[in-house]
Amino acid sequence: MKSVAHILQEKTQKAIFSIAPDASVLDAVKMMAERSVGALLVMEGDKLLGVISERDYARKIVLMGRSSDKTPVRAAMSSPVMYVHPEQTNEECMVLMTENRLRHLPVMSDGKLIGLISIGDLVKDIISEQKFIIDQLEHYIRGER
Repeated sequence: MKSVAHILQEKTQKAIFSIAPDASVLDAVKMMAERSVGALLVMEGDKLLGVISERDYARKIVLMGRSSDKTPVRAAMSSPVMYVHPEQTNEECMVLMTENRLRHLPVMSDGKLIGLISIGDLVKDIISEQKFIIDQLEHYIRGER
């Protein structure tokens, strides 16, 4: 299994999108739509405060009948944030995401945000690793080295 650091290096989309806690939920939803992402990190300076996702919007704004243009992000974000370290493995991340029903995990190193991985990033890595193993086994079966 590859480490989170390796997965981050291979990502094609390396940008980390964030929003301030006092911005409106409507601004957050607009940003997610513009960037084609399902979640934003909620940051105050360099400090990670939470995550706001499409799921948070649906459950904490729409279903509660709240106004997305008048509700601040801090009122709808998920907090505290579960995160991983660069040396952790894909498997450890998958366990965390599955057990906690998460789709995104910030990556922290020495208290600093260095990246964000999604369930899609992890699945892509697993598929790539399985393809490599299959190719190696096919070469072995055919007697190629």
